[in-house]
Amino acid sequence: MKKLFSIVMLLVAFSINAQDKTLPKIGTVTGKVLDVNLQQPLPYVNVVIKDVNQNIITGGITSEDGSFNVNQIPLGKSIVSIEFLGYKTESKTIEITNSNKNINLGTINLSESAESLEEVTVVAETSTIQQKIDRKVITIGKDLQTAGANASDIMNNIPSVNVDQQTGNISLRGNENVRVMVDGKLSNVPIAQLLKQIPSTAIKSIELITNPSAKYNPEGMSGIINIKLHKNTKLGFNGNLNIGLTNEVYAKFNSSIDLNYRNGKFNFYGSYGNNIGKYDNFGYIDQSNDNSRQDFQFFNNNKSHLFKVGVDYYLNDNNTLSFFTNQNIFEGNGVGTTNLSFPDQNLYQRQIFGSDSENNSGQYNFVYKHIFKDENETLDIEVDYNDFTNTEVADFNYINFSFPPDYNDFVDTERDQTTINVDYVKPINEDSKLEIGAEARLFNTDLGYRSTGQTFSSTGTIIPTPSTAFDYKRDIFSAYITFGKTINEKWSYQVGARAEQVKVEAEALNMFTDETTQVLPFTNDYFQIYPSAFLTYAASDKNSYQFSLSRRVDRPGLQQVNPIREWSTPRVSSFGNTELQPQFTNSAEANYTRQLKKGSITAGVFYRIIEDNINRFVAIDRTNISAGNSILSYDNFDNTSAYGIELSSNYRPTKWWNFNASFDLYSQSQTGITEFIDANDLSTATVDDIETRKTEVENLVWNFRMFNNFKATKNLSLSLFAMYRGEEQGVQFLRKPMYFVNTGIRYSFMENNRATLSINYNDIFNTMRFEFDTDTPYPSTGQFNWESNTWNVALSYRFGGGKYRALQRKQRDDNESSGGGGFM
Repeated sequence: MKKLFSIVMLLVAFSINAQDKTLPKIGTVTGKVLDVNLQQPLPYVNVVIKDVNQNIITGGITSEDGSFNVNQIPLGKSIVSIEFLGYKTESKTIEITNSNKNINLGTINLSESAESLEEVTVVAETSTIQQKIDRKVITIGKDLQTAGANASDIMNNIPSVNVDQQTGNISLRGNENVRVMVDGKLSNVPIAQLLKQIPSTAIKSIELITNPSAKYNPEGMSGIINIKLHKNTKLGFNGNLNIGLTNEVYAKFNSSIDLNYRNGKFNFYGSYGNNIGKYDNFGYIDQSNDNSRQDFQFFNNNKSHLFKVGVDYYLNDNNTLSFFTNQNIFEGNGVGTTNLSFPDQNLYQRQIFGSDSENNSGQYNFVYKHIFKDENETLDIEVDYNDFTNTEVADFNYINFSFPPDYNDFVDTERDQTTINVDYVKPINEDSKLEIGAEARLFNTDLGYRSTGQTFSSTGTIIPTPSTAFDYKRDIFSAYITFGKTINEKWSYQVGARAEQVKVEAEALNMFTDETTQVLPFTNDYFQIYPSAFLTYAASDKNSYQFSLSRRVDRPGLQQVNPIREWSTPRVSSFGNTELQPQFTNSAEANYTRQLKKGSITAGVFYRIIEDNINRFVAIDRTNISAGNSILSYDNFDNTSAYGIELSSNYRPTKWWNFNASFDLYSQSQTGITEFIDANDLSTATVDDIETRKTEVENLVWNFRMFNNFKATKNLSLSLFAMYRGEEQGVQFLRKPMYFVNTGIRYSFMENNRATLSINYNDIFNTMRFEFDTDTPYPSTGQFNWESNTWNVALSYRFGGGKYRALQRKQRDDNESSGGGGFM
């Protein structure tokens, strides 16, 4: 609302210009506006230039850092009026002369008006897309909030983003090697789990950083997705309450409450969110070489609770301390049934799987911020510590199997991560800025595994399953420097580089019942420099261009290197690969943004080369070749490349209809090693019958999505979303096309529309499923389904009022590649 008010005032200033036009307009006035109590920048403040008779001449608004620059001020005396809703107006008299054309007012402190109105967090009706120098920002309006109850639900509405509904993994431009942050930070909660706990109404914006600068950690092949939440937004005591219910086969309940209290030098905030529900998943795999079929049915009963408590303390105008902690508690119970049948042999087998898991995680974050005499010169010191513990007990029962016998698996996980950041920003002059920083990331994990089952040895004999202890340690030390400059208010550039020294030490220790041990050590030390460059050109108010280059890395995630079995069916077992190497990417992209009268459109092209590409790999299980079993793991494939185009737009054809639409098309080439059984009779096949081939694939993939919002009345709106994801050929799998349609209705009521009721019906044609074909290592076709044809009811209520300027934390990335879950 404040931004809209500022824009309206600016338009008024231009439209009723009453200054004597005979005077030359040669003057410029600059400055910066801060909240007097918090000493934090105030964006979107009106800067109105008037003559001595109070007639408006021109004006502008402050940027996100509170600065302003207004030109074309005529000779003579003028009045600069600083106006912002809820604050006292400040006025300054200036005089433009031939010898004094540029006037710097310095810092202008605004104090809150005693008669300021009660405020609430204003959410725009329509979501918007904005292209910035190093990222695309999607501001989440009420239209996208109706797309679903949580963050995972609305991700598919974001341009170039897809969510795998089976695994919860997120991909950007068709690549799952993407970093996901919340408020600029990695959570120790698994991303798929965390996104289901974030209510859609809590999301302020989503940033797509496809070519991050050297300031960010270089991890994430296709970039970074940063979810920014509403928080600390009001004076006094205030909050937000959300509850939701989703149902198809089973009911799922989620709720959250956010509370905030700010007064004087302290700002306290806290939140609680939960996600409680039962989930149904099912699918099948038909294997034609032995005419077998696997039918899967999985049931999960999950309960998760997320707590957050924090405080900001403003010591004085130049120093701020902040601390918060996140605590997550998760309990999960799962039951899975796999039916393995051979119709031509009249043979039927069944595996029944049960799992009980509990995990607790905690995050502790401390920030110190210092502002120097020049407000744009800052020093930030941040310390972040995460710990995570998990206990899982799995029960395997077999019917009509001669092998394996029934058994239990026990897995214990402990891990912790410490991150220390130091960032320094130094403005060199009004047009140039230097940033330097250093970071240390220390990651440790210990996993213990024991089993009551049996397995095949390397010689083919049956032995008790060995216990495994897996220790993994990775230390990363890095430093970066970036330099940015603006030229003639139209051109700007930023260049930088990040240097990293990485040391990895891992050891898998297999302990057999005869007291012998097998040690599998792994070390990997490497030094890399990651450069980046950005160039923007603002041709006019309506046209802007951006070009960027960067080099990035994707280090293997824990599940990708963990040698302990993640899950198992009678024919497929999933393991990590301890010798997995990092993959690197070099990317370039260019974007053009056109502002339209009723919206905007952004077009972009990109190109990337990936070295030592990490991907899913299905290998033949050499311990039991005649059974036709497979090992699902990860491997480094040969270098791959991809290039493509993206189009996105938000537009309002009429007062009652607006839409967001996006289209992306990319060509991708991949090369990898695949395995085949070169034998007519699988039952007699041996290791000598395994054949490996180098496989090269090229394919063209396109995706389209469109979100429509229809405003029926002032308080009632309807939504319609459609998405199509095209066919994609990988080295081993052909993923078939998928499409779905969602619809919703939203009604706002009570004073100031504090309450909102949403009703959504998703996948109304029940077409959302994952289908695939493959020839390696065995010719197969399959399909997996989940509860996509759901209805959802959600209620949101806001209470309290006031304004805020809480500590602006650094946004950075320290995630790693997501690993487990799912089949593909």
